[in-house]
Amino acid sequence: MIILNRNSSETARSYAMRVLLYNIIHVELQPGSAVSENELSSALSLSRTPIREALIELNRIGLVEILPQRGSYISKINYAIVEESRFVRLVMETAVIKLACESITDDYLLALKQNIEQQKACQTTKDGDRFLEIDNEFHRLIFECAGKMWSYHFVEEQMVHFDRLRALAAKSGYAKSTIPDHEDILYALKRKDAEMAEIFMTRHLTRYQTEKTEIMKQYPEYFTK
Repeated sequence: MIILNRNSSETARSYAMRVLLYNIIHVELQPGSAVSENELSSALSLSRTPIREALIELNRIGLVEILPQRGSYISKINYAIVEESRFVRLVMETAVIKLACESITDDYLLALKQNIEQQKACQTTKDGDRFLEIDNEFHRLIFECAGKMWSYHFVEEQMVHFDRLRALAAKSGYAKSTIPDHEDILYALKRKDAEMAEIFMTRHLTRYQTEKTEIMKQYPEYFTK
């Protein structure tokens, strides 16, 4: 498990939640594996209370199973829920990309270009975790450019299940189309061509269906049957 630094203003519960969420999304805590309150408490230097509260919240959003008399387990990836998450993102991002075409500035175009260069560097070093973070930042910049940050945070909350699949794709080398897709999206934004941008974004957010098949073959134990 990766232990993140605690922010000075962060409550114990928020810190526990952030660390656990990061490790679940990045599959450092593997689907189906047991988690111990005592071990987490020791690893994070926290009492058991904030750990328990974080596990209860993760149970609420479907990332942890709490079984009476048996303990807590990281939920396996449910493809039906992944598809729901992907659907929310597709609907929101295809609308936002068209708005971004109307409001895109040179500063945002430069930021997106620099972001793609960072993605290429991560691909070279095979840093899947960092690649996923920079990928998310690429999409966040588009929401910010369109003036839809509240919508971004809404989508972000819905994406945790889909993000586990994306993290596996990045770790396993199946996300090879991500950078070319982002370059195409940037090209459409430069042209301020909303129709082209929507087509490229739709293609980008539906590629996972092919990746999903390969990932499920490689990690069948991570998925619900």
